[in-house]
Amino acid sequence: METRVPGPCPCCNTQIEFLYKTENIPYFSDILIISAICPECGYKFVDTQLLKHGEPARYTVAIDSEDDLSVRVVRSMSASIEIPELGIRIDPGPVSQGFVSNVEGVLDRIEEVVKGALRWGNEVEKENAVALLADIVRVKAGTFPVTLILEDPCGNSGIESERAVTEAYVPEE
Repeated sequence: METRVPGPCPCCNTQIEFLYKTENIPYFSDILIISAICPECGYKFVDTQLLKHGEPARYTVAIDSEDDLSVRVVRSMSASIEIPELGIRIDPGPVSQGFVSNVEGVLDRIEEVVKGALRWGNEVEKENAVALLADIVRVKAGTFPVTLILEDPCGNSGIESERAVTEAYVPEE
């Protein structure tokens, strides 16, 4: 089901459409995808919510081949993503966006942020960015195994894979 609701852009007040769409994700449930893009100022909003509430959960999956890049990842606004082998942790914040993607899409999002460090960082940050981009290429080629960890205290996220390990989420103190 799809519903379009007109409303003002929160940034520039231009009239835009907010799209509310439901989809069924196997092994999870129906999800609601909310999205809006303002052609005037570039404001972008995307969130996903499971339509049934889950328990706080931590998902872990090993990524060790090119085939693993297609593993589906559902991240709500409240979830964190970690890839310890790359030194990456993405925590939710006030403008955090949810998404439905796959491991390759998650890596692509990380690449875009790292490329920003190449443009604006100091020399050390640029060296680290180049090394991290090289590691991401190796992960995508299936020659550098990593672990993808998704934690959601609200229980609205998940990793769709038979190999994913699901356990109770216990926040660190």
